[in-house]
Amino acid sequence: MTVQVGVVLFPGTNCEHDVVWAVEHLGGSAEILWHGDATLGGADAVVIPGGFAHGDYLRTGAIARFSPIMDAVRDHALAGGPVVGICNGFQVLTEAGLLPGALQKNAGLKFLCTTVGLTVETTTTALTNRAATGQVLRIPINHFEGNYVCDQATLDALRAEDRVVLRYVENPNGSLDDIAGICSEGRNVVGLMPHPERASEAILGSDDGAVLLESLLAAADRVGSTAR
Repeated sequence: MTVQVGVVLFPGTNCEHDVVWAVEHLGGSAEILWHGDATLGGADAVVIPGGFAHGDYLRTGAIARFSPIMDAVRDHALAGGPVVGICNGFQVLTEAGLLPGALQKNAGLKFLCTTVGLTVETTTTALTNRAATGQVLRIPINHFEGNYVCDQATLDALRAEDRVVLRYVENPNGSLDDIAGICSEGRNVVGLMPHPERASEAILGSDDGAVLLESLLAAADRVGSTAR
């Protein structure tokens, strides 16, 4: 069966169609889910894409976490289903308590739109199971509030539990410990600031993001097969 990916749309989201295109290009099926809905339909995996959910008027992701669909996303995650938050989606996941820490304004208070190098730190997550540890990926970033922060106890736990998923080769935004992405204790929820959907085909300048989205499809297929 084709893996079904639900892509959550909040008011202000602007990367949902990029994710849908990339998922379908890689052989999956994708459906846009409205944030006001209470269910995920038949989604095997969930992506919360980039943008400016609710305009980020209060605090990045702080309003989005109250949307009805987030209860369904939380239930899906607790059941072991793959959930990935990209850029603004990463921020939403931290606000919703599905990932620890927070994202604050970039060092130097500069908006960043460039391509960066990322080192794959672990391959036992829903987003990196098809990658290789130590593999360097070239993937775009596009954010103003991508500076990851957490307290020392959280950082110690992330390190000890191998939950730092991606690190910047050259830190562009001041993120603690060069963190570009982390995962949950169950390793099925992953948040990252770079945009793999924008590097899913060579014609886009890099196809290094494809291995991450292929990993998501593989993780969703395994969970779906078990459920079936």
